Amino acid sequence: MTLKECYGLVGSYDDVIGRLRSERLVQKFVLKFLDDPSYGNLHKALEEGDAKEAFRASHTIKGICQNLGFQRLQRSSHDLTEALRDGGNDHVEELLQKVDEDYQFTAAAVKEFKESNGL
Repeated sequence: MTLKECYGLVGSYDDVIGRLRSERLVQKFVLKFLDDPSYGNLHKALEEGDAKEAFRASHTIKGICQNLGFQRLQRSSHDLTEALRDGGNDHVEELLQKVDEDYQFTAAAVKEFKESNGL
């Protein structure tokens, strides 16, 4: 799988290459996505009832996805971030399920790219 094919699944290659200007640089940051602790931090904060930390983690995921052009996960993390902005609401669990689904899909695509290129 090429980087462009990976982006065909998760977002906009043209947007991110326009921002970062180098496929090598895009690849570097895409691979770092898998090591970012924000997704785990989001779940931990929600389990502990820490809305402030959950907001921070969701906001970080949203920002990373916006910078990397991961549009699918960016949209769902944006919705969750807004729900958590004022301490949460009744829709947080539903929105978290969508973030979980989109995160798993995005991470799987990145892992497939990584493995298929021996990285």
